[in-house]
Amino acid sequence: MDRVDAMVVFIAVADEGSFSAAGRRLQMPLSTVSRKLADLEAHLGVRLVTRTTRQFMLTDAGRDYLAASRDIVDRVTEAERAVVGGHMSPQGELVVAAPLVFGRLHVMPVVMEMIDRHRDVNVRLVLSDTNANLLEENIDVAVRIGELPDSGLTARQVGEVTKVVVASPAYIDRRGKPQTPADLRDHECVSFEGLSSSLAWTFTGQDGASRIPVRTRLAVNTADAAVVAAVNGVGITRVLSYQVASQLARGSLVRLLRDYEPAASPVSLLYARQGRLPAKTRCFLELAIEGLTQVLAGT
Repeated sequence: MDRVDAMVVFIAVADEGSFSAAGRRLQMPLSTVSRKLADLEAHLGVRLVTRTTRQFMLTDAGRDYLAASRDIVDRVTEAERAVVGGHMSPQGELVVAAPLVFGRLHVMPVVMEMIDRHRDVNVRLVLSDTNANLLEENIDVAVRIGELPDSGLTARQVGEVTKVVVASPAYIDRRGKPQTPADLRDHECVSFEGLSSSLAWTFTGQDGASRIPVRTRLAVNTADAAVVAAVNGVGITRVLSYQVASQLARGSLVRLLRDYEPAASPVSLLYARQGRLPAKTRCFLELAIEGLTQVLAGT
């Protein structure tokens, strides 16, 4: 049994959701698709798919093996293309992970450019504020905000962001502008609980860090909600600079307490480097480095 060939069949079956559709995609008889998958399951000693007359789904083992199969097939294909001189043409599935709001605002445009330029690349974009394990979850590139722990991964910094305090012009007209963090005690605040406590915010000044109690009128669990509330005059909020860059540029929000902002946090592209990077990863990194560096320079 050619295991790589069997993996290609398994990937097609998983992607298409049926044996017949996989056969059409691979231009292979239905009986051959069924036999190759059965041979692969027999070799592994586990069921990869569960099929009935009405349902088709991957088993837990199938989901794990699918990710590994994609990686192996991509690497074999990349090695073959490199040998024949085609290593500059990317193909296969690229998996990218990024924080929720940053991914929506800034990584998605890079992904769309990647898809537009390279027709043989499919992208899976995973947006979550929880840091995924690149190796365990077969992620090719991850965007990380903040200091990175020591690891065997490669990081490329593309910019910085910082925590900013903002409010709408209407709120400032109504309640005044705080001059020091201590003034926040007399203001209404919108707390994004993923970034700061709803009870107190920490600032940096000449005397070091200070923790200032705030009156939270509204607590939310996403930055988008905090920004919307602030734009509509609910109160003062604190988010990361990239999350309000467009609102600050339009003037719908005003930046406050700049002298008390903490040190900026790095934004990095994180990836595993094991020998020569696949063409799909190299091409995405080139686009992301250029695009994100330019975007973050304006925040």
